[in-house]
Amino acid sequence: MTQLVDTERDLLRFTTAGSVDDGKSTLIGRMLYDSKQIFQDQMDSLERASKLRGEETVDLALLTDGLRAEREQRITIDVAYRYFSTPKRKFIIADTPGHEQYTRNMVTGASTADLAVILLDARKGLLPQSRRHAIIASLLAIPHVIVAVNKMDLVDYAEARYHELVREFNDFAEKLNIHDLHFIPISALCGDNVVESGDRMPWYEGRPLLRVLEEITVTRARNLVDFRFPVQYVIRPHQDFRGFAGRVASGTIRVGEEVTILPSHYHSKVRSIHVGDKSVPEAAAQQSAVLTLENEIDISRGDMLVRSHNLPVIDQEFDAYVCWMDESSALHVGGDYLLQHTTRISKVHINDILYRMDVNTLHREGTDRLALNEIGRVRCTAAQPLYFDPYDRNRETGGFILIDPATYRTVGAGMIRYTTKETLRELRRERGEGQLQTVVSTNISWDQSLITPEEREAQNRHKALCLWLTGLSGSGKSTIARCVERALFQEGIQAFRLDGDNVRHGLCSDLGFSREDRMTNIRRIGHAAKLLYDAGHLVICSFIAPYEEDRTFVRELFPASAFLEVYVKCDIDVCKQRDPKGLYAKAERGEIKGFTGVDDPYEAPAEPELLIDTSSLSEEETVERVLQFVRQQL
Repeated sequence: MTQLVDTERDLLRFTTAGSVDDGKSTLIGRMLYDSKQIFQDQMDSLERASKLRGEETVDLALLTDGLRAEREQRITIDVAYRYFSTPKRKFIIADTPGHEQYTRNMVTGASTADLAVILLDARKGLLPQSRRHAIIASLLAIPHVIVAVNKMDLVDYAEARYHELVREFNDFAEKLNIHDLHFIPISALCGDNVVESGDRMPWYEGRPLLRVLEEITVTRARNLVDFRFPVQYVIRPHQDFRGFAGRVASGTIRVGEEVTILPSHYHSKVRSIHVGDKSVPEAAAQQSAVLTLENEIDISRGDMLVRSHNLPVIDQEFDAYVCWMDESSALHVGGDYLLQHTTRISKVHINDILYRMDVNTLHREGTDRLALNEIGRVRCTAAQPLYFDPYDRNRETGGFILIDPATYRTVGAGMIRYTTKETLRELRRERGEGQLQTVVSTNISWDQSLITPEEREAQNRHKALCLWLTGLSGSGKSTIARCVERALFQEGIQAFRLDGDNVRHGLCSDLGFSREDRMTNIRRIGHAAKLLYDAGHLVICSFIAPYEEDRTFVRELFPASAFLEVYVKCDIDVCKQRDPKGLYAKAERGEIKGFTGVDDPYEAPAEPELLIDTSSLSEEETVERVLQFVRQQL
């Protein structure tokens, strides 16, 4: 018989979980043994180890319980990975520990699984640990779950007992996010319904475990719709080739398709795709590839290529379930960590811990910290925008890890749940947090001018506009605004500039730099700009305005075509080098609190009318681009 080549078989990653002594390691050993995946030297070693322990038969659990402590205590502590294949499929097994003390190990082993096998002891039934493993499988959005009712040999292969446990588990699973659930009665020790059916449970008409694993469809579990390509590094062997290397996190991409590059939002088309040493027409999820584009665009590690009409969520604020993994410290409100998300590393601040989840009962408990092995829902703010999808839609872009910035140890793993700004606004309203609002006094009315906007436009010979420049401190906003104002004035345009420092000398001199004061600052500026707009002016506003919600508030004061947002993009390291007022240095020394880009986030515009990168353009080039853009609108 001709042996199938590996490329003709897909890969299934699955994890096993269950209470202590439910037989996980024995099940994996039996599967490997009966499918003839154990080499003779391994078998000889198992026989010797079993005899030393005084056992008459070979203990197949020793095949995966590799640590000395595991063999002595006869429990699984670490995650053991095993690889095997059949003519139909390749497999990676993660044998995860059952004890609550090693919850973090189970989360680690199950995080990449397409399927979970949860074992129940037919004698003991559904135990708290079994419930915990089902809950974790649900939280991790594992798409397929098989409940293997083990040790049927110890209950005389009783059909009634099996169906009783099926009903009990189904009742519990109704509360969980499990969409594809299978039940199989087995005896891992004797081999019944593991690889072959056997003849001791004739009442079971289903397939044995291995056949289910071979035939279950796993492509549905992988996101083949949302193209996400985090860039790992740039390949430039010579001046005629510039490729972007990475692994396709999800979706597919073909040569000729249009892509958007995040965070710049530049567009291009895929010129070529290289997998290994071959040029291919298409790349799909899980493939490592090198993409080249038709346009020369500045792209670096941490950027992401996506399909232009299918963008991920772009946000700095999000809610996530976090499993804490560090023994020496706890996750606490106000903590700062490094967040590794796809190929991007960012600082992240823990705003709140909404609750700790009892993973045995699903009960929610109030807390301000998470200790080792605890799971809770956490609200975070990253220093840079992340490009992500909800975890239950896309585990590749919805998952992240937390890193201790002092020791660089991995201390937590997270799954993003809440993603949209609408949801975040609703959550803020529930907590009574500040919102930008226009409060209108009673007994007043708007006094309409006798001069129409059209008359002002005719006299001025140009339209009224609001040009809103936003970006980090040191990006060049004020410089651009001053130069643009001067150039437009010389062209006969009624232009007037509102600057961040200027308005704080009078209009906003009573405000500080807390989030609430910044929101009030932007509200006042927005209304002042609207008055100048009503007077027929082209008003130029240059403000950091770090929160998208605040900028959206101002945008909605103007007609849709009259508000032009310009994102003055600049690498923060360049901003720090410029640091015209020495503010970054003071903020990093702790002399200034809540400084944007240091200990307070900047939410980059998702879809500005114009984006200019002052890291790579000269002052003259940036001013000319803005002027050309404005002239087109006039």
